Amino acid sequence: MPDTKKFIENLSGAGKCIGVLTSGGDAQGMNAAVRAVVRMGIYVGAKVYFIHEGYQGMVDGGDNIKEASWESVSSMLQVGGTVIGSARCKDFRTHEGRLHAALNLVQRGITNLCVIGGDGSLTGANLFREEWSGLLDELVQSGEISEEASQIHSALHIVGMVGSIDNDFCGTDMTIGTDSALHRIIEVVDAIMTTAQSHQRTFVLEVMGRHCGYLALVSALACGADWVLIPEMPPKDGWEEQMCYKLSENRADKKRLNIIIVAEGAIDQSNKPITTELIKDLVVRCLGFDTRVTILGHVQRGGTPSAFDRILASRMGVEAVLALLEASPGTPACVVSLCGNQAVRVPLMECVQMTQEVQKAMDEKRFEEAVRLRGRSFENNLNTYKLLSHRKIDSELPHSSFNVAVLNVGAPAAGMNAAVRSAVRVGITEGHTMFAVSDGFEGFYKGQIKEIKWGDVGGWTGQGGSLLGTKRTLPAKHIDKIAEQMRIHNINALLVIGGFEAFESLLQLVDARSRYEEFCVPMCMLPATISNNVSGTDLSIGADTSLNAIVETCDRIKQSASGTKRRVFIIETMGGYCGYLATVGGLAAGADAAYIYEEPFDIRELQSNVEHLTEKMKTSIQRGLVLRNENCSENYTTDFIYQLYNEEGKGVFDCRKNVLGHMQQGGAPSPFDRNFGTKIAAKAMQWISKKLKEFYREGRVFANTEDSACLLGMRRRALVFQPVVQLKDETDFVHRIPKEQWWLRLRPLMKILAKYKTSYDVSDSGQLEHIVRLRAKDISAI
Repeated sequence: MPDTKKFIENLSGAGKCIGVLTSGGDAQGMNAAVRAVVRMGIYVGAKVYFIHEGYQGMVDGGDNIKEASWESVSSMLQVGGTVIGSARCKDFRTHEGRLHAALNLVQRGITNLCVIGGDGSLTGANLFREEWSGLLDELVQSGEISEEASQIHSALHIVGMVGSIDNDFCGTDMTIGTDSALHRIIEVVDAIMTTAQSHQRTFVLEVMGRHCGYLALVSALACGADWVLIPEMPPKDGWEEQMCYKLSENRADKKRLNIIIVAEGAIDQSNKPITTELIKDLVVRCLGFDTRVTILGHVQRGGTPSAFDRILASRMGVEAVLALLEASPGTPACVVSLCGNQAVRVPLMECVQMTQEVQKAMDEKRFEEAVRLRGRSFENNLNTYKLLSHRKIDSELPHSSFNVAVLNVGAPAAGMNAAVRSAVRVGITEGHTMFAVSDGFEGFYKGQIKEIKWGDVGGWTGQGGSLLGTKRTLPAKHIDKIAEQMRIHNINALLVIGGFEAFESLLQLVDARSRYEEFCVPMCMLPATISNNVSGTDLSIGADTSLNAIVETCDRIKQSASGTKRRVFIIETMGGYCGYLATVGGLAAGADAAYIYEEPFDIRELQSNVEHLTEKMKTSIQRGLVLRNENCSENYTTDFIYQLYNEEGKGVFDCRKNVLGHMQQGGAPSPFDRNFGTKIAAKAMQWISKKLKEFYREGRVFANTEDSACLLGMRRRALVFQPVVQLKDETDFVHRIPKEQWWLRLRPLMKILAKYKTSYDVSDSGQLEHIVRLRAKDISAI
């Protein structure tokens, strides 16, 4: 079979001109997308132009359309909003306005447009593309351009990226800005919770989302809100009594506060708006609770972009340039987007049509259809929220007589507590008795096992670290005592939440099945480690929080360096032998280099990095940022690299070093980790319930098959249960990392954006997919 790999070296942008604009409402991460388009465009030899003030700038021309240079996008990565400006433009909606815009583009030779905005902006771009040849004919007839110019610029190529904090665009799992907006909301909710707790208050929070309830739904999941109101799923008639009953029930349960989250577009079954004031009056009238309203407003659009948004926007920006380079005159306008963890291209108009169908379904009161059209991510969030928020009374619960134990193993990771809360509540809803094990397997063999109830895990989602306690102890040493505790407490299934130690522990327990029947029960592991070094999953609970801590610190360090000038910072990150944090953190922070174990380097490479930085100091960007994974090399230590850079850079730049240490492990979990932990734990508990029924024979549970001990991980587009025994071959146990790691494909991206010539395999990108095909993959996905 011939090798069909495609490399960036074979794609040339010579002679091409790309225009980049941001349009509509601003969103954090737009600047990272602009930066990636500019740098990737220049890298492949194209000219890239900023179109300032969105479509207005395209219509007005003049200084609004300026050629971009490599340095002109420096320091943009960490800035919120859009540096090149955005405006809602009435002129572009007129034929006359689009004619002006076409003339301005042709005069500069721009026939490739990268549009970053919402569905309105992208629909406008598509109309412009469809009218393009007609507009050129008009310009030829009026003598404003020559026939020759019309021939040369005969086709306009358009690639869109969705920048919208509402995540209201169908065909993509996450739009640029959504994760950052969730960060702002959760920061506010966490702060409000402490004051609400002090005064036993009820808070009603309004978040953005006129037509889409994504922000309200996910923030309600991430903070464990008591009630959420969204436009896609209006509450059933009589909801007022139900809500008040739930709030009073929670207070009776010794909960000192209530949080109600409302999307600004929330409606009831008759399409009447449900406002925050209406809810406040209702709570005061029915319950007499001290109630306050907080409207978050434009705070949600502001602030610095999260690590997730920077990486998403950088990946999408590069993908957009590739799509433009590969476009032929017949290629439909496409949107580069994210499906699971994979970049895909989808036809722009298919996405727009589906987005409009959602609104139509809502207008026609077909609400379940609207939820389904929103896509798998939205639907799963809603189902998980329903599972966790409404506590059934005991008589409604199925009674399973199964006992399920939950424990944390390894180092603490932010999001572990959210996963435990979710597992406990879903387990109780499924009718099981849930047991919590303190301090991992060490607590297990000592008998630190007790029943955990619904109310015991209230308020856990926002807490960092591990409230159950966690230890690195593996079970093999105390296997007989652990078996004895399994017998004493009649444990019928295990849910282990942790990192590489949790993976090794499960393998040891499976191995012990031949000697101890007690371990012949369903077992599931959820990957939770900041290092993201577990086989069988692309992402682990805790890694996102850690990345945000790294990126935040790097931003501050870069700021200090821009004051002093000519300074290079060497920053050491955690991760064991896994270079995920250094690489992805480097991409999100705009690092010049990241040294990792998986990509061996020698003195020559260190030397070329120093030379590269020396060249950089001659430009207007007089600072450098280098990340080093803690175990990337036995001999090239952080001190060694620091001393080498100091010596070699003498007279050109000076050096500082920083070891980030355990701050990467602490802090409140990010919205992504809370949500990811909550969703995968709920899915794991449903799997455990299914396996318990499957393996229940003659009055007892007996599970001795490979598929009864699984790891639940995210693989590209879906959440998959994989037998841990089968993952053994994929693992390097000496260095505690998977043999193949998807994020290594992001390394060339980091190098290109830092101005290094490198080889970049782009075979993975480039297939235009239809939105219906994306829908077909919904079933088992996140």
